[in-house]
Amino acid sequence: MTRIVVAGGGIGGLAAALSIARNGHQVVVLERQPTFEELGAGIQLAPNAFRALDSLGVGSAVRASAVYIDELRFMDGTTGECVTRMPLTEAYRARFGNPYTVVHRGDLYEALLRACRAAQQVELVSGAEVTGYAQSMSQVTVRTQDGSLITGGALIGADGIRSVIRARLVGDGEPRVSGHTIYRSVIPMAKVPEDLRWNAVTLWAGPRWHFIHYAIGGGRYLNLAAVRDDGATQIVSGEPVERSQVLGEFPGLGRTSRRLLELGQDWRTWVLCDRDPVSTWTDGRVALLGDAAHPMLQYAAQGACMALEDAVILGVFLDCDGENIGPRLEKYAAERRDRTARAQLVAREMGARLYHPAGDEARARNAVLSSMSVADLYDRVDWLHGFSPQPHR
Repeated sequence: MTRIVVAGGGIGGLAAALSIARNGHQVVVLERQPTFEELGAGIQLAPNAFRALDSLGVGSAVRASAVYIDELRFMDGTTGECVTRMPLTEAYRARFGNPYTVVHRGDLYEALLRACRAAQQVELVSGAEVTGYAQSMSQVTVRTQDGSLITGGALIGADGIRSVIRARLVGDGEPRVSGHTIYRSVIPMAKVPEDLRWNAVTLWAGPRWHFIHYAIGGGRYLNLAAVRDDGATQIVSGEPVERSQVLGEFPGLGRTSRRLLELGQDWRTWVLCDRDPVSTWTDGRVALLGDAAHPMLQYAAQGACMALEDAVILGVFLDCDGENIGPRLEKYAAERRDRTARAQLVAREMGARLYHPAGDEARARNAVLSSMSVADLYDRVDWLHGFSPQPHR
Protein backbone atom coordinates (compact mmCIF):
# COMPACT_ATOMS: atom_id res chain seq x y z
CA MET A 1 0.00 0.00 0.00
CA THR A 2 1.33 3.42 -1.04
CA ARG A 3 0.17 6.90 -0.10
CA ILE A 4 -0.88 8.86 -3.20
CA VAL A 5 -1.38 12.64 -3.16
CA VAL A 6 -4.11 14.16 -5.35
CA ALA A 7 -3.91 17.91 -6.01
CA GLY A 8 -7.45 19.19 -6.58
CA GLY A 9 -10.74 18.19 -5.01
CA GLY A 10 -13.07 18.66 -7.96
CA ILE A 11 -14.95 15.95 -9.84
CA GLY A 12 -11.78 14.52 -11.37
CA GLY A 13 -9.80 14.64 -8.14
CA LEU A 14 -12.46 12.92 -6.04
CA ALA A 15 -13.04 10.29 -8.73
CA ALA A 16 -9.29 9.65 -8.86
CA ALA A 17 -9.16 9.29 -5.09
CA LEU A 18 -11.96 6.72 -5.11
CA SER A 19 -10.40 4.76 -7.94
CA ILE A 20 -6.93 4.72 -6.40
CA ALA A 21 -8.32 3.73 -2.99
CA ARG A 22 -10.37 0.92 -4.54
CA ASN A 23 -7.14 -0.42 -5.98
CA GLY A 24 -5.37 -0.69 -2.66
CA HIS A 25 -3.69 2.63 -1.79
CA GLN A 26 -4.08 5.40 0.74
CA VAL A 27 -5.02 8.76 -0.79
CA VAL A 28 -4.83 12.33 0.47
CA VAL A 29 -6.77 14.92 -1.53
CA LEU A 30 -5.58 18.54 -1.26
CA GLU A 31 -8.21 21.14 -2.14
CA ARG A 32 -7.30 24.84 -2.23
CA GLN A 33 -10.81 26.06 -1.35
CA PRO A 34 -11.82 26.18 2.35
CA THR A 35 -14.56 23.61 1.75
CA PHE A 36 -15.17 20.73 -0.62
CA GLU A 37 -17.95 21.89 -2.92
CA GLU A 38 -18.72 22.10 -6.63
CA LEU A 39 -19.93 25.28 -8.28
CA GLY A 40 -21.77 25.36 -11.59
CA ALA A 41 -25.06 24.20 -12.99
CA GLY A 42 -26.05 21.45 -15.41
CA ILE A 43 -23.87 18.70 -16.79
CA GLN A 44 -24.62 16.00 -19.35
CA LEU A 45 -23.58 12.41 -18.62
CA ALA A 46 -23.39 9.94 -21.50
CA PRO A 47 -23.19 6.15 -21.06
CA ASN A 48 -19.38 6.19 -20.91
CA ALA A 49 -19.64 8.34 -17.77
CA PHE A 50 -21.98 5.84 -16.13
CA ARG A 51 -19.64 2.96 -16.85
CA ALA A 52 -16.95 4.90 -15.01
CA LEU A 53 -19.30 5.88 -12.17
CA ASP A 54 -20.37 2.26 -11.74
CA SER A 55 -16.71 1.25 -11.53
CA LEU A 56 -16.28 3.82 -8.77
CA GLY A 57 -19.31 2.54 -6.87
CA VAL A 58 -21.40 5.71 -7.20
CA GLY A 59 -23.43 5.03 -10.33
CA SER A 60 -26.66 4.31 -8.43
CA ALA A 61 -26.37 7.49 -6.36
CA VAL A 62 -25.92 9.65 -9.47
CA ARG A 63 -28.77 7.93 -11.29
CA ALA A 64 -31.08 8.73 -8.36
CA SER A 65 -30.71 12.50 -8.91
CA ALA A 66 -30.44 12.46 -12.71
CA VAL A 67 -33.01 13.46 -15.31
CA TYR A 68 -33.41 10.73 -17.94
CA ILE A 69 -33.61 12.59 -21.23
CA ASP A 70 -35.80 11.39 -24.10
CA GLU A 71 -33.77 12.98 -26.89
CA LEU A 72 -31.08 15.38 -28.02
CA ARG A 73 -32.79 17.99 -30.19
CA PHE A 74 -30.94 20.24 -32.67
CA MET A 75 -32.95 23.29 -33.75
CA ASP A 76 -32.32 26.11 -36.19
CA GLY A 77 -32.34 29.02 -33.78
CA THR A 78 -33.54 31.62 -36.25
CA THR A 79 -36.26 29.71 -38.15
CA GLY A 80 -37.36 27.50 -35.25
CA GLU A 81 -37.06 24.42 -37.50
CA CYS A 82 -36.19 21.11 -35.84
CA VAL A 83 -33.18 19.99 -37.86
CA THR A 84 -32.65 16.58 -36.25
CA ARG A 85 -33.41 14.52 -33.15
CA MET A 86 -31.41 11.73 -31.55
CA PRO A 87 -33.71 9.54 -29.41
CA LEU A 88 -32.17 8.43 -26.09
CA THR A 89 -34.75 5.90 -24.92
CA GLU A 90 -35.02 2.14 -25.51
CA ALA A 91 -32.98 1.70 -28.70
CA TYR A 92 -30.23 4.04 -27.50
CA ARG A 93 -29.97 2.38 -24.10
CA ALA A 94 -29.98 -1.07 -25.67
CA ARG A 95 -27.09 -0.10 -27.92
CA PHE A 96 -24.96 1.70 -25.34
CA GLY A 97 -25.97 -0.19 -22.21
CA ASN A 98 -26.64 2.90 -20.12
CA PRO A 99 -28.80 6.03 -20.18
CA TYR A 100 -27.97 9.54 -21.28
CA THR A 101 -28.87 11.89 -18.43
CA VAL A 102 -28.44 15.42 -17.19
CA VAL A 103 -27.63 16.26 -13.58
CA HIS A 104 -26.76 19.24 -11.47
CA ARG A 105 -22.97 19.34 -11.07
CA GLY A 106 -23.50 19.55 -7.33
CA ASP A 107 -25.44 16.28 -7.30
CA LEU A 108 -22.67 14.45 -9.17
CA TYR A 109 -20.05 15.99 -6.92
CA GLU A 110 -21.97 15.16 -3.73
CA ALA A 111 -22.15 11.48 -4.70
CA LEU A 112 -18.37 11.37 -5.17
CA LEU A 113 -17.75 13.35 -1.99
CA ARG A 114 -19.94 11.07 0.14
CA ALA A 115 -18.13 8.02 -1.20
CA CYS A 116 -14.72 9.57 -0.43
CA ARG A 117 -15.79 10.47 3.10
CA ALA A 118 -16.99 6.92 3.64
CA ALA A 119 -13.70 5.40 2.39
CA GLN A 120 -11.19 4.81 5.19
CA GLN A 121 -8.31 5.02 2.72
CA VAL A 122 -9.21 8.58 1.60
CA GLU A 123 -8.20 11.71 3.55
CA LEU A 124 -9.72 15.02 2.45
CA VAL A 125 -7.80 18.21 3.28
CA SER A 126 -9.33 21.59 2.42
CA GLY A 127 -7.62 24.97 2.46
CA ALA A 128 -4.48 23.34 1.08
CA GLU A 129 -3.40 25.15 -2.10
CA VAL A 130 -0.64 23.24 -3.87
CA THR A 131 2.19 25.47 -5.06
CA GLY A 132 4.78 22.96 -6.28
CA TYR A 133 6.45 19.61 -5.86
CA ALA A 134 9.84 17.90 -5.72
CA GLN A 135 10.56 14.23 -6.15
CA SER A 136 13.17 11.58 -5.54
CA MET A 137 13.44 8.07 -6.88
CA SER A 138 11.01 6.82 -4.23
CA GLN A 139 8.61 9.65 -3.34
CA VAL A 140 7.07 13.02 -4.20
CA THR A 141 6.98 15.95 -1.77
CA VAL A 142 4.13 18.41 -2.34
CA ARG A 143 4.38 21.98 -1.06
CA THR A 144 1.29 24.03 -0.13
CA GLN A 145 0.74 27.77 0.17
CA ASP A 146 1.14 27.76 3.96
CA GLY A 147 4.51 26.00 3.73
CA SER A 148 3.30 22.52 4.62
CA LEU A 149 5.01 19.53 3.00
CA ILE A 150 3.05 16.38 2.16
CA THR A 151 4.86 13.29 0.91
CA GLY A 152 3.60 10.32 -1.04
CA GLY A 153 4.57 7.70 -3.55
CA ALA A 154 2.94 9.66 -6.39
CA LEU A 155 1.23 12.97 -7.16
CA ILE A 156 -1.83 13.26 -9.38
CA GLY A 157 -2.45 16.76 -10.72
CA ALA A 158 -6.22 17.14 -10.91
CA ASP A 159 -6.12 20.87 -10.29
CA GLY A 160 -8.01 22.11 -13.32
CA ILE A 161 -7.40 24.14 -16.45
CA ARG A 162 -4.95 26.47 -14.67
CA SER A 163 -3.13 23.58 -13.03
CA VAL A 164 -0.02 24.36 -10.99
CA ILE A 165 1.16 20.80 -11.64
CA ARG A 166 0.75 21.21 -15.40
CA ALA A 167 2.62 24.53 -15.30
CA ARG A 168 5.61 22.70 -13.86
CA LEU A 169 5.23 19.59 -15.98
CA VAL A 170 4.24 21.05 -19.36
CA GLY A 171 4.87 24.79 -19.02
CA ASP A 172 2.43 25.87 -21.74
CA GLY A 173 1.35 29.13 -20.14
CA GLU A 174 -2.19 30.48 -19.88
CA PRO A 175 -5.22 28.63 -21.28
CA ARG A 176 -6.29 29.29 -24.86
CA VAL A 177 -9.16 31.80 -24.94
CA SER A 178 -11.78 30.50 -27.37
CA GLY A 179 -13.41 33.84 -28.16
CA HIS A 180 -16.76 32.44 -26.98
CA THR A 181 -18.73 33.98 -24.10
CA ILE A 182 -21.27 31.88 -22.22
CA TYR A 183 -24.15 33.14 -20.08
CA ARG A 184 -25.67 30.73 -17.56
CA SER A 185 -28.82 30.75 -15.44
CA VAL A 186 -30.72 28.16 -13.41
CA ILE A 187 -34.40 28.76 -12.64
CA PRO A 188 -37.09 26.79 -10.79
CA MET A 189 -39.13 24.61 -13.13
CA ALA A 190 -42.25 25.98 -11.46
CA LYS A 191 -41.58 29.25 -13.30
CA VAL A 192 -41.45 27.54 -16.71
CA PRO A 193 -44.71 27.42 -18.68
CA GLU A 194 -46.05 23.89 -19.15
CA ASP A 195 -45.68 24.01 -22.92
CA LEU A 196 -41.93 24.68 -22.58
CA ARG A 197 -41.16 21.82 -20.18
CA TRP A 198 -39.52 19.44 -22.64
CA ASN A 199 -37.72 16.27 -21.58
CA ALA A 200 -34.91 16.95 -24.02
CA VAL A 201 -31.54 18.59 -24.25
CA THR A 202 -32.46 21.24 -26.80
CA LEU A 203 -29.92 23.29 -28.73
CA TRP A 204 -30.86 26.30 -30.86
CA ALA A 205 -28.06 27.08 -33.32
CA GLY A 206 -27.75 30.54 -34.85
CA PRO A 207 -25.20 32.70 -36.68
CA ARG A 208 -22.24 32.93 -34.27
CA TRP A 209 -24.37 31.97 -31.29
CA HIS A 210 -26.31 29.10 -29.76
CA PHE A 211 -28.67 28.52 -26.84
CA ILE A 212 -29.14 25.26 -24.96
CA HIS A 213 -31.48 24.24 -22.14
CA TYR A 214 -32.52 21.17 -20.17
CA ALA A 215 -33.95 20.12 -16.82
CA ILE A 216 -31.67 19.32 -13.87
CA GLY A 217 -32.02 18.59 -10.15
CA GLY A 218 -34.43 15.72 -10.67
CA GLY A 219 -36.54 17.98 -12.88
CA ARG A 220 -36.90 20.75 -10.28
CA TYR A 221 -34.85 23.30 -12.23
CA LEU A 222 -34.22 24.41 -15.80
CA ASN A 223 -30.61 24.98 -16.82
CA LEU A 224 -30.08 27.72 -19.44
CA ALA A 225 -26.81 28.35 -21.28
CA ALA A 226 -26.42 30.84 -24.14
CA VAL A 227 -23.16 31.32 -26.04
CA ARG A 228 -21.91 34.12 -28.29
CA ASP A 229 -18.98 33.65 -30.66
CA ASP A 230 -17.99 37.27 -29.97
CA GLY A 231 -14.20 37.19 -30.22
CA ALA A 232 -13.67 37.71 -26.48
CA THR A 233 -9.97 37.88 -25.60
CA GLN A 234 -9.94 38.19 -21.81
CA ILE A 235 -10.66 35.39 -19.33
CA VAL A 236 -13.89 35.95 -17.37
CA SER A 237 -15.10 33.48 -14.77
CA GLY A 238 -18.52 33.54 -13.19
CA GLU A 239 -19.13 37.27 -13.15
CA PRO A 240 -22.71 38.51 -12.62
CA VAL A 241 -24.29 40.09 -15.70
CA GLU A 242 -27.49 42.07 -16.18
CA ARG A 243 -30.45 40.21 -17.66
CA SER A 244 -30.96 43.02 -20.19
CA GLN A 245 -27.44 42.53 -21.51
CA VAL A 246 -28.00 38.80 -22.04
CA LEU A 247 -31.27 39.38 -23.88
CA GLY A 248 -29.59 41.98 -26.07
CA GLU A 249 -26.86 39.56 -27.15
CA PHE A 250 -29.30 37.25 -28.98
CA PRO A 251 -31.55 39.39 -31.18
CA GLY A 252 -31.97 36.66 -33.81
CA LEU A 253 -33.66 34.10 -31.57
CA GLY A 254 -37.00 32.81 -32.78
CA ARG A 255 -40.21 33.19 -30.77
CA THR A 256 -40.08 29.95 -28.73
CA SER A 257 -36.40 30.11 -27.89
CA ARG A 258 -36.79 33.80 -27.00
CA ARG A 259 -39.51 32.88 -24.50
CA LEU A 260 -37.14 30.44 -22.85
CA LEU A 261 -34.22 32.87 -22.75
CA GLU A 262 -36.42 35.52 -21.17
CA LEU A 263 -37.11 33.20 -18.24
CA GLY A 264 -33.51 33.48 -17.08
CA GLN A 265 -32.58 35.36 -13.91
CA ASP A 266 -29.35 35.99 -11.97
CA TRP A 267 -27.21 35.40 -15.04
CA ARG A 268 -23.47 34.83 -14.78
CA THR A 269 -20.91 34.86 -17.55
CA TRP A 270 -17.69 33.09 -18.46
CA VAL A 271 -15.32 33.27 -21.42
CA LEU A 272 -14.69 29.70 -22.54
CA CYS A 273 -11.13 28.39 -22.58
CA ASP A 274 -9.32 25.19 -23.41
CA ARG A 275 -5.78 24.06 -24.24
CA ASP A 276 -4.09 22.27 -27.10
CA PRO A 277 -3.53 18.52 -26.66
CA VAL A 278 -0.07 17.66 -25.36
CA SER A 279 1.92 14.45 -25.31
CA THR A 280 3.56 15.07 -21.92
CA TRP A 281 1.33 14.00 -19.04
CA THR A 282 3.88 12.54 -16.64
CA ASP A 283 7.09 13.41 -14.83
CA GLY A 284 8.40 10.38 -12.98
CA ARG A 285 5.95 9.84 -10.14
CA VAL A 286 3.70 12.75 -11.19
CA ALA A 287 0.79 12.59 -13.66
CA LEU A 288 -2.05 14.83 -14.85
CA LEU A 289 -5.77 14.02 -14.93
CA GLY A 290 -8.98 15.65 -16.13
CA ASP A 291 -8.89 19.34 -17.02
CA ALA A 292 -5.26 19.57 -15.93
CA ALA A 293 -4.42 17.10 -18.71
CA HIS A 294 -6.99 17.82 -21.44
CA PRO A 295 -9.27 20.82 -20.83
CA MET A 296 -11.88 21.03 -23.56
CA LEU A 297 -14.76 23.21 -24.68
CA GLN A 298 -18.16 21.90 -23.65
CA TYR A 299 -19.52 21.37 -27.18
CA ALA A 300 -19.14 17.58 -27.10
CA ALA A 301 -20.49 17.44 -23.51
CA GLN A 302 -17.60 15.18 -22.53
CA GLY A 303 -15.32 17.13 -20.18
CA ALA A 304 -16.49 15.48 -16.95
CA CYS A 305 -17.00 12.15 -18.73
CA MET A 306 -13.35 12.12 -19.80
CA ALA A 307 -12.16 12.96 -16.27
CA LEU A 308 -14.21 10.05 -14.88
CA GLU A 309 -12.72 7.71 -17.49
CA ASP A 310 -9.23 8.96 -16.56
CA ALA A 311 -9.86 8.20 -12.91
CA VAL A 312 -10.98 4.61 -13.50
CA ILE A 313 -8.09 3.81 -15.80
CA LEU A 314 -5.55 5.50 -13.51
CA GLY A 315 -6.72 3.38 -10.58
CA VAL A 316 -6.41 0.18 -12.59
CA PHE A 317 -2.84 1.00 -13.63
CA LEU A 318 -1.93 1.86 -10.04
CA ASP A 319 -2.85 -1.64 -8.90
CA CYS A 320 0.86 -2.16 -8.25
CA ASP A 321 3.53 -1.76 -5.59
CA GLY A 322 5.32 1.52 -4.96
CA GLU A 323 8.38 0.66 -7.02
CA ASN A 324 6.37 0.36 -10.24
CA ILE A 325 4.34 3.55 -9.95
CA GLY A 326 6.40 5.62 -12.40
CA PRO A 327 6.13 3.16 -15.30
CA ARG A 328 2.46 2.54 -14.54
CA LEU A 329 1.71 6.28 -14.69
CA GLU A 330 3.31 6.41 -18.12
CA LYS A 331 1.14 3.51 -19.26
CA TYR A 332 -1.93 5.34 -17.98
CA ALA A 333 -0.94 8.45 -19.94
CA ALA A 334 -0.29 6.43 -23.09
CA GLU A 335 -3.72 4.82 -22.75
CA ARG A 336 -5.52 8.17 -22.43
CA ARG A 337 -3.66 10.66 -24.65
CA ASP A 338 -5.12 9.90 -28.08
CA ARG A 339 -8.74 9.54 -26.97
CA THR A 340 -8.79 12.74 -24.94
CA ALA A 341 -6.95 14.69 -27.65
CA ARG A 342 -9.56 13.60 -30.16
CA ALA A 343 -12.33 14.74 -27.80
CA GLN A 344 -10.65 18.13 -27.34
CA LEU A 345 -10.38 18.74 -31.08
CA VAL A 346 -13.86 17.42 -31.86
CA ALA A 347 -15.32 19.79 -29.25
CA ARG A 348 -13.64 22.75 -30.97
CA GLU A 349 -14.83 21.60 -34.37
CA MET A 350 -18.41 21.20 -33.19
CA GLY A 351 -18.45 24.76 -31.90
CA ALA A 352 -17.27 26.11 -35.22
CA ARG A 353 -18.98 23.84 -37.75
CA LEU A 354 -22.22 22.79 -36.03
CA TYR A 355 -23.24 25.41 -33.51
CA HIS A 356 -22.29 28.76 -35.06
CA PRO A 357 -22.41 28.78 -38.90
CA ALA A 358 -24.40 31.42 -40.76
CA GLY A 359 -26.01 31.72 -44.22
CA ASP A 360 -25.10 29.06 -46.77
CA GLU A 361 -22.93 27.20 -44.27
CA ALA A 362 -25.85 26.92 -41.84
CA ARG A 363 -28.17 25.69 -44.60
CA ALA A 364 -25.59 23.11 -45.67
CA ARG A 365 -25.24 21.96 -42.06
CA ASN A 366 -29.01 21.60 -41.74
CA ALA A 367 -29.17 19.58 -44.94
CA VAL A 368 -26.50 17.16 -43.75
CA LEU A 369 -27.95 16.70 -40.27
CA SER A 370 -31.54 16.30 -41.47
CA SER A 371 -30.48 13.59 -43.92
CA MET A 372 -29.01 11.39 -41.18
CA SER A 373 -30.98 8.47 -39.80
CA VAL A 374 -31.12 7.62 -36.12
CA ALA A 375 -28.72 4.76 -36.79
CA ASP A 376 -26.35 7.22 -38.48
CA LEU A 377 -26.47 9.48 -35.43
CA TYR A 378 -25.75 6.58 -33.10
CA ASP A 379 -22.81 5.57 -35.26
CA ARG A 380 -21.40 9.09 -35.07
CA VAL A 381 -21.32 9.10 -31.26
CA ASP A 382 -20.36 5.45 -30.80
CA TRP A 383 -16.66 6.20 -30.23
CA LEU A 384 -17.62 8.51 -27.36
CA HIS A 385 -20.73 7.01 -25.79
CA GLY A 386 -19.82 3.38 -26.40
CA PHE A 387 -16.43 3.51 -24.67
CA SER A 388 -15.78 1.32 -21.65
CA PRO A 389 -12.83 2.25 -19.38
CA GLN A 390 -11.05 -1.10 -19.41
CA PRO A 391 -7.38 -0.43 -20.22
CA HIS A 392 -4.97 -2.68 -22.06
CA ARG A 393 -2.33 -3.37 -19.45
